[in-house]
Amino acid sequence: MNELLALTKRHILTVIRIPVFVALTLVQPIIWLVLYGQLFQKAVQIPGFSASNYTQFLAPGLVIMTALFSSIWNGMSIIDDLSHGVIDRYLTTPASRVSMVLARMLALAVQIAVQAVIVMTLAFVLGGGLPAGGVLGALLVVPVACLVCVGFGSLSYGLALKTRREEAMIGIGNFVTLPLVFCSATFMAEGLMPSWMQTIAQANPVQWAVLAAREGLSADADWGLLGLRGLLLAAFAAVMLAFAVRSHDGYQASL
Repeated sequence: MNELLALTKRHILTVIRIPVFVALTLVQPIIWLVLYGQLFQKAVQIPGFSASNYTQFLAPGLVIMTALFSSIWNGMSIIDDLSHGVIDRYLTTPASRVSMVLARMLALAVQIAVQAVIVMTLAFVLGGGLPAGGVLGALLVVPVACLVCVGFGSLSYGLALKTRREEAMIGIGNFVTLPLVFCSATFMAEGLMPSWMQTIAQANPVQWAVLAAREGLSADADWGLLGLRGLLLAAFAAVMLAFAVRSHDGYQASL
């Protein structure tokens, strides 16, 4: 536990020491919310759209999208640590590989949680008040976004140890994020998506997260369905975490 806390503190302090990065990570989701909210505000007029306020509809999806983007680029910091020999030094210490991975995920989850609260608060201000599900329902977006963070952040961690090249991670990041976002109900109601996209979305972790986060905003939330999506996300996060931990073996064997 002590090693996990120490490593997590190190990663958080690394981020805090770059004020420009902190500002951008906080401001960027707000810009997206304002721009996307204004651009698609008339989407609720489409027959069959399930919401009356697009800003409140968009906010949970935007939080999940932010979590996805932030976590999938986590591998770039791994490559930077590889180039400076940081990972090599970690592997020579008694610190467990699980702690090495979890520490980065916890630090990233803190960043995502702050972004989530800011986006949801601003959405309620711009949208004209709290959703039917109340504050507690809205705050469900935080643990859901953190599960997305652990899942895709661990995937990025493992891929960085295997590719060890920034160019490869940039290509993988773009290849993964855009299809996952657009094959989900992030911007459009699920019932208005093309049938083939709806089929793909059933196996899309981003879709599970968006629907789970959005479910808490409704007055008659289906808690059973929300719980099922949460379990799917937890299983995905566990598998990716195991992948990241095991990726150290291949890296160490190549040294």
